[in-house]
Amino acid sequence: MLRVIFAGLLGALANQTATGASLVLNIQRLHLGNPETPEWEWFAARAPDARRLDLRFKAQPNSREATLFIRQDDVRQDWFVELNGRRLGKLFLMEADLVHSIAIAPGTLREGENVLSLLPPKENDDIVIQQVEIVDKPLTEAISESTLDVTVNNTTDRSPLPCRLTIVDARGALAPLLGLTNPPALPLAVRPGVVYAGDGQARIGVPAGDYTVYASRGFEWSVATQQVKVASGRLARLAFSLRRQVATPGLVSCDTHVHTFTHSRHGDATIEERMLTLAAEGIELPISTDHNLHIDYAEAARQMRVTNYFTPVTGNEVTTAAGHFNIFPVQPDARVPDFKITDWPRLMAAMRATPGVRVVVLNHPRNVHNNFQPFAATNFNAVTGENKRGPEFTFDAMEVVNSSAQQSDYMLVYRDWFALLNFGYRITAVGSSDGHDVSRYIVGQGRTYITCPDAKPGQLDVPAACSNLLAGRALVSMGLLANMTVDERFGVGDLATNLGERVRLAVRVLGPSWVSATNVSLFANGVRILEQELVSAQSVGPKGVVKWSLPRPAQDVYLVAIATGPAVTAPYWAIPRPYQPTSRRWAGRVIGSTNPIWLDADGDGRFTAARVYARQLIEKHGLSPARLLPALDRYDEAVAAQVASLCVAQGARIDAEEFSAALGSAGPQVQRGFAAFASTMR
Repeated sequence: MLRVIFAGLLGALANQTATGASLVLNIQRLHLGNPETPEWEWFAARAPDARRLDLRFKAQPNSREATLFIRQDDVRQDWFVELNGRRLGKLFLMEADLVHSIAIAPGTLREGENVLSLLPPKENDDIVIQQVEIVDKPLTEAISESTLDVTVNNTTDRSPLPCRLTIVDARGALAPLLGLTNPPALPLAVRPGVVYAGDGQARIGVPAGDYTVYASRGFEWSVATQQVKVASGRLARLAFSLRRQVATPGLVSCDTHVHTFTHSRHGDATIEERMLTLAAEGIELPISTDHNLHIDYAEAARQMRVTNYFTPVTGNEVTTAAGHFNIFPVQPDARVPDFKITDWPRLMAAMRATPGVRVVVLNHPRNVHNNFQPFAATNFNAVTGENKRGPEFTFDAMEVVNSSAQQSDYMLVYRDWFALLNFGYRITAVGSSDGHDVSRYIVGQGRTYITCPDAKPGQLDVPAACSNLLAGRALVSMGLLANMTVDERFGVGDLATNLGERVRLAVRVLGPSWVSATNVSLFANGVRILEQELVSAQSVGPKGVVKWSLPRPAQDVYLVAIATGPAVTAPYWAIPRPYQPTSRRWAGRVIGSTNPIWLDADGDGRFTAARVYARQLIEKHGLSPARLLPALDRYDEAVAAQVASLCVAQGARIDAEEFSAALGSAGPQVQRGFAAFASTMR
């Protein structure tokens, strides 16, 4: 009933505002969605205006192509657009305020009453619709009323730069655009409000109006902004200059998870467009990971003339019914691993048998695909790192940040990783974008900085980069870059030995001027032990250097630093919302984190993991809580949790009266460790 009432009201409005060349069907802000299941907390405050939308209006038949403009926001599922029962297309998949344009074929409009319908998906999706308008012009003509001629160069040497241009209209919505660049210039990757140019030059058609234009080049560069008013039939020239704001000598920017529509068949970035986006977002070591395919980007990079900006690596997202894994490097003509295998040991053997492979990454371990979640509670103990499905894990790295598949709790996968490290695994944390699209999700937004000579991005030493990634000499970045040293001698990935009575740490946080950093936390064996606010959060480059001095621990521990700040909301690099949210509430963050520095605190020349300490304690003291728990007092929470796990594995009842009594007088860290493990048994 609600839908019909709105259709009638809006149809009357359309009749009143028809102006010959333009027919305005709606100017109100309309919230469409399911009133029973609001998607986000900001939609829960009031019921949606309708589940679907039917706009009734009077018109004349169109003898030539016309154009439908829809201002939309928050679209994450497929909403189909129909006119008089004929399918025109879909709303643009992007959770941003934008104006989408759809061609209306000749003869689709009819004499008298017409109905424009937005049909909801089966999945839950709250969206916002604002102005809806039909223009009596073909799509290319309606969009390109005016022209923007844009150049972007490097402030240092005036050389042209691959870049992203983001164009919003006077209302702040991403504008409808048309790429007008002609050969022999490079083609463009164009989506609503977004243009990627491989050579820093773009000629763009836009409807006449007022615009704000942003020029950017990913995380390490400045953002330049200009406002322009362009009249119908006129051309406006804009020149931008960008400067490097985040210096990363000796580090290469790597995206370990990159897709194309050409080969993965979902998303919308063709392989040629992907080359432009990689160059423009500053990714120097992209790993091709199309699903169950070995795709070599080298020829496409040559065609797009961007080979100087990155070294492509052939990889594969081995996509199975029991998890997704990225493998690289791969010989392009090698046989694809059998992706029908669901037994992980057999699958790992098949992946590692692929010629060339050195790295296996577990992707988005908290995502559900094919009704399987790798780190579901039935498969994985998130406190101890145990594989409940059987044998120990053998992958080399795992995604702790995936910018296209974020978690509602950004620390969730970090805690999973900490549990694995406490179990004794040496697994490298990586960041990736999982990019399938040109603009919906930004390639390289989540990324990994790997220690590697970086003077020539087009000729990087791939074997050296792989070796350093496996050794943990890598930093995870999504808007911030954090690095750490111990005693000014040891860096990320190192074993810190010959420690004094105090351990001196320095954490340096970097980011561009358009990103803020607010705090840095230090984790020891996965437990946050220190946190400090940053006072220079909005500075260019260095956001702050935090120095701490700690007493040397009684046991070996690994240290990880994580810096965070508020999410970027500006349209040129907006942080996306969780892909599979577990909460209606979400507060986005930018993140920069290190991999571990391993402290040899007990001075035996090697690192001893929490689970190894736990085994040693049980071997020495047995399962008697009266002897075992007092011995735990000099160890941390992580060791206590592993002791609890091993006790249960050997048949002890940690909820028995004897354990409960002994825990009552144990140290607080021992109580926390036992309680954390006990929570996984419920």
